[in-house]
Amino acid sequence: MVDRLAAALRPESPVTELAGISSVRAAALSRLGIRTIRDLLAHYPHRYVDMADLRTIAAAPVGAQVTVVAQVHEAVLKRPKPKLDLVEVALVDGTSTLIATFFKQPWLAKSLKPGMRVSVAGTVEFSYGFKRMTMPFLDVLDDDDPGAGVVVPVHRGGRDMSPAAMRSAVSAALASCSGMYDPLPYSLRTRYRLMARQHALRAIHFPRCMAEQAAARRRLAYEEVLLLELHMMSAERDRLRALPATVHASGGPCFDAVFAALPFSLTSDQMLAIEEIRADMASPAHMSRMVLGDVGTGKTAVAAFALALAADSGTQALMMAPTEVLVRQHADAMAPLFEAAGIAWDVLTSSCSAGERRRILADVASGRTCVLFGTQALLEDDVRLRVCTLVVVDEEQRFGVDQRARLLEKGANPDFLSLTATPIPRTLALALYGTMTASYLRSAPAGAGGRTTRVVGFRERGKAYDAALAACARGEQAYVVCPLVGRKRQEARIGGASSPRDADAVDFDEGPSYIDSDADMAGDDPKAAEAEAAFLQAKTFSAYTVGLLHGRMRPDEKRAVMERFRAGEIDVLVSTTAIEVGVDVANATVMIVEDAERFGLSQLHQLRGRIGRGALPGEAYLVASTSDAGSIERLRAMERIEDGFDLAEFDLLLRDEGDVLGNRQHGARALKLVDAARDGALIEAAHADAARMLDADECSKRAETRLLLREADALFADSAARV
Repeated sequence: MVDRLAAALRPESPVTELAGISSVRAAALSRLGIRTIRDLLAHYPHRYVDMADLRTIAAAPVGAQVTVVAQVHEAVLKRPKPKLDLVEVALVDGTSTLIATFFKQPWLAKSLKPGMRVSVAGTVEFSYGFKRMTMPFLDVLDDDDPGAGVVVPVHRGGRDMSPAAMRSAVSAALASCSGMYDPLPYSLRTRYRLMARQHALRAIHFPRCMAEQAAARRRLAYEEVLLLELHMMSAERDRLRALPATVHASGGPCFDAVFAALPFSLTSDQMLAIEEIRADMASPAHMSRMVLGDVGTGKTAVAAFALALAADSGTQALMMAPTEVLVRQHADAMAPLFEAAGIAWDVLTSSCSAGERRRILADVASGRTCVLFGTQALLEDDVRLRVCTLVVVDEEQRFGVDQRARLLEKGANPDFLSLTATPIPRTLALALYGTMTASYLRSAPAGAGGRTTRVVGFRERGKAYDAALAACARGEQAYVVCPLVGRKRQEARIGGASSPRDADAVDFDEGPSYIDSDADMAGDDPKAAEAEAAFLQAKTFSAYTVGLLHGRMRPDEKRAVMERFRAGEIDVLVSTTAIEVGVDVANATVMIVEDAERFGLSQLHQLRGRIGRGALPGEAYLVASTSDAGSIERLRAMERIEDGFDLAEFDLLLRDEGDVLGNRQHGARALKLVDAARDGALIEAAHADAARMLDADECSKRAETRLLLREADALFADSAARV
């Protein structure tokens, strides 16, 4: 019993307690975010190489994916063009020679020594008299490693931890926790035919076959979702038990005045969402609702009615958004409605002057201001409301969980309304927001011009700029969205590539797999964006005014640029993803997205949602800077799928949950094995099981529930600390 208890507590121990983990290796693991044995156990292989079908070099067929075990003859570093390191490794096995080529990994030339035994897995090609593999999986084999007939796990390790070293560390972690308690109740394991945890951990790290790995993933994925749901539900129940909810008015003069002042008719989806919110706020139970709306479906109008209900109840409300541009746009959109209803409002951001800030805080503290819009400036300690009963957060996934909690602390258990223009598939929403009820907005308001989307190759990009020039000639405006991830584009202009391969050089760029926000470009040189805008002003749009907006500008600079763009003083706005969420300029009808393959599909959908919002139709051009067939086909989905929720489902088939959400929710970080596109039944089962367990535990404090909650707290408290 003592040994089992010690094994159960072992995951919280530092990795330095494991045999073979020196201070140097511990530092290397720390750089990967691995500090405890629990972290190491959860550092699952990112791929597997099934080496059962081993071929000699001579017998390896061209065009087939095979695994070869051979010796290194030589490794040579070459530089065929500036900033492109290429390592060619000559491999021999006594039957023939194979050349393996690696891009941007110059250290391989020094680390691969002649005579070293390695395995390579990849597609066999033939050119210049030799069989070749380009960017194959390579593993250095130990002397006692058979190299064949086994499934080899591939753990991410980087330069400081070889795959063999990572396997050794994980093996030591598994051994140290041998005999640990399984927190999953036996009844659930038998109901769903799930492996025991110890067996599942060993099978996912070192499977004997891929069928065993699949069974292990299923067990651990279910556990991930169950622990996440238990953590969220128990925390929410604890919070709600602390203070009673506010029973808001179900209507009143402010609500009616906002309705009368609307300059457009509400859609049926908006009407339903408003009625759901009104019922929630008027009930004695606490409201926790998310409004999921595709781009242009009118979430702001729905939020205005919730804020009006707080005013009718004689209380106050906060509305937080991720950027100052979006905050001021919300305030500007609601201002006519609130003025008609007599609702006092204000805006608080980091760019407010000291005197203005003092006035705003005094008005809020006294209750004179009913609705306060703001960025993260609302979280400051000196922001105190007389009585806050409603909190609205726009694009909640852009904030951390701790930021939401700090905002809710501004009131006495206020109702909570979350808005998101990022279409989240139902299964993923259930996993990450399982404590919230949902309202869906799918229909765009009548009168919107709509838009078309077209994918164009690099050499066809002139068509996109012709469309932008034509729009400017009609008195309309255009966006040019550029990732500009720290690389110069001077040689890659409209129709100006210096060679056919220049357009495809991006294939070897490093960096994030997809750009999801300006945060993914935090290390970029803004001079690149400035140079792009200057080039377009001088060469392409010389007869018009070109402006620039990027994430590293000061808030007051961003606001000034957007005000000029809205006023029509800027014809073409060169921007990064700073214009992605909520920015609304009805006269903007053309959007060009450069290097579109670098963006996620949901991100591209958000971007194109900035056009076609008014009566004029919009045209979105996605310029692909790659010839990769898979990347082009992924972008083609934008041409045929207009519904954001359908597109999000498609995006999930290609990407993981953390990518889609920008990894801001610590729950997304913990879902390492869950595939929301394919694990819908698993997610729904875990959600229902968590609710059932907590309901039963209200009456009897069951030990099995306490054990699971301890596991959840250990997992998510640590994960939240790293957000």
